[in-house]
Amino acid sequence: MNAVLRRNGLGLVAWLVGIVFFLPIAWMALTSFHSEADAATNPPSFAASLTLDGYREFFGSGGGASPWPALINSTVASLVSTVCVLLLALPAAYALSIRRVRKWTDVLFFFLSTKMLPVVAGLLPIYLFAKNTGMLDNIWLLVILYTSMNLPIAVWMMQSFLAEVPVAVIEAAQIDGARLPTILARVVAPIALPGIAATALICFIFSWNELLFARVLTGVVAETAPVFLTGFITSQGLFLAKVCAASLVVSLPVLAAGFAAQDKLVQGLSLGAVR
Repeated sequence: MNAVLRRNGLGLVAWLVGIVFFLPIAWMALTSFHSEADAATNPPSFAASLTLDGYREFFGSGGGASPWPALINSTVASLVSTVCVLLLALPAAYALSIRRVRKWTDVLFFFLSTKMLPVVAGLLPIYLFAKNTGMLDNIWLLVILYTSMNLPIAVWMMQSFLAEVPVAVIEAAQIDGARLPTILARVVAPIALPGIAATALICFIFSWNELLFARVLTGVVAETAPVFLTGFITSQGLFLAKVCAASLVVSLPVLAAGFAAQDKLVQGLSLGAVR
């Protein structure tokens, strides 16, 4: 009986925590369907009439800038950088977990140490480099930056995932004459697919949400969705309904990717947790 009560209590606490985390998103979604006058009321009105004016203004029906170029730029930068990270992290993790190189723990620490530098500390050198090479306001500069920023995290994650791959399976493939690219693509990748999916989703989220470099290094051509979103906060005031509508639209790709890969994400993040 005590075990049942404890399990039910933990389930109730988990539901309450989930609701607490979900409330801001629900509140943002509800506010996005209100008019600006209703959204600005204090205390807020739950029974206010619903409208799509905030979404119409976000998509440029009121004469404003179109969000599609920024959304496309974010999609390109996030997807391409995530693919590059996976292509680089998989062989690196293979060398650090299955066919371990000498002093592999030092290599892992080096990867981790690259994340200890504050991002703002490297902003000026990167800006000067981009300016001197003519890569300011270039989406491919963001692809390179996002790849380099997410690669250490991806290697750390995938090293732990690939450590769970049975060595006997790899040795059997080698006996059959399979070379390293074939082993990585047809043996290691399918076994470690949940971990690879979890790594890809986290890298995609980090790239999609990145603001500092995108804000400083882009202007009009390579503007990303988070940078476009900051343009709704002006000196004329905060248009709450419009900002909420824009925030919800910008958040949808991340929410959709997380929902689509939730089973692989849970499997990947829990891989190796129980031995």
